Amino acid sequence: MKPKGSLAAGMFRSLTNANYRIWAGGALVSNIGTWMQRTAQDWLVLTHLTHNNATAVGVVTALQFGPQILLLPLTGFAADYFDRRKLLIATQASMGMLALGLGMLTVAGLAQLWQVYVFAFLLGCAAAFDAPARQTFVAELVAEADLSNAVALNSTSLNAARMIGPAIAGALIAIVGSGWLFLINAASFVAVLVSLHCLRAGVLHTRIRAARAPGGFAEGFRYVWRRPALKTILLMIFLIGAFGLNFPIFIATMSVGVFHTGAGQYGLLTSIMAFGSVIGALLAARRTTTGITLLFANTAIFGVGLALAAVMPNYLMFGIALVFIGVTAQTLTTSAISLMQLSTEPAMRGRVIAIFLAIALGGTPIGAPVVGWAADRFGPRWALGIGAASGLAAALVGVYYLIKYRHLRVRVERRRLRFTLEGGDPMAGLR
Repeated sequence: MKPKGSLAAGMFRSLTNANYRIWAGGALVSNIGTWMQRTAQDWLVLTHLTHNNATAVGVVTALQFGPQILLLPLTGFAADYFDRRKLLIATQASMGMLALGLGMLTVAGLAQLWQVYVFAFLLGCAAAFDAPARQTFVAELVAEADLSNAVALNSTSLNAARMIGPAIAGALIAIVGSGWLFLINAASFVAVLVSLHCLRAGVLHTRIRAARAPGGFAEGFRYVWRRPALKTILLMIFLIGAFGLNFPIFIATMSVGVFHTGAGQYGLLTSIMAFGSVIGALLAARRTTTGITLLFANTAIFGVGLALAAVMPNYLMFGIALVFIGVTAQTLTTSAISLMQLSTEPAMRGRVIAIFLAIALGGTPIGAPVVGWAADRFGPRWALGIGAASGLAAALVGVYYLIKYRHLRVRVERRRLRFTLEGGDPMAGLR
């Protein structure tokens, strides 16, 4: 029996698995490059290709995430049917080539807004196939008992990159320009491609693959529809994903329009929020179980955090609020992904996670232009207000589920509020 405080028993226990270590190392390098490009892309659109037009940033964001919905009939089934390792090699290589193309255009001084739109859409198409395969591929790297921990560590890696990448981007944009950051991102994909090649295929935890049959895509929706908790989580994630997770718009418009900062301070704000996200992901990795009530509570806290950020009077206070938002946003997204995977049969995971990602990210084409328009028309603080409202609305959806399906009861006992739910198993409501 391993000591309680050992690596295997703690928040980093998945790193004892050699395959997971190889994958995590390559993914971290690639994620840093991706966040450098995202920061540079938003800055390019906002300050060079337009005159501080937040709506244009919203359109780029919508085009990048819209394919999650458009390609949903294909992406989830692809993750369940094809070899996920080979599928990831194809998608990662495609995204690297797109970064290279946009970088060459920008460095040459030929980039135009419509071209950024086209590259954002093509990148979104590749990412639509990549995301469900990447999320479910984790289940092949580690044993089932470590799946929740591996998902949380993946989020830690992503948010560590979110903390490092924008900070580097903010410094480099002023020195070399946005185009070179796109080229650096293209080079970073080599790391993840090498890691996929170096994985020990013989010890992968290969799951049952879906059979190719008519109606495979529709079966994913039927699977979700029969489970009230899954439907509830998806509705909550839609509200938050569409209107609350538009951080590029929130941070860029507050940075430029309210606090009148440069590229360095803008990149720093993104890194500050990512620091909170890393804390949230590490806390999630430390937990051995994931409860649905934790997810519901964090949606309300997330809404309150955005409301506080909207009224912060200066750059420093706004940055502090972003740390708080990062913790809650990461806790709720990591909890949602873990709950969805742990409560889904292996042969259905690709389709269920594709539906989850399509709703979480595919809601952006609906919400991002609205949030961008609100920032242009009424000011960035009102855009944050829309995000705050989405968190509180999602919390109400969660409360409705707890009342109807888990028979939530509230009583006053010794001058304190007490809450009780039916069923002691935190996963009971998901099955």
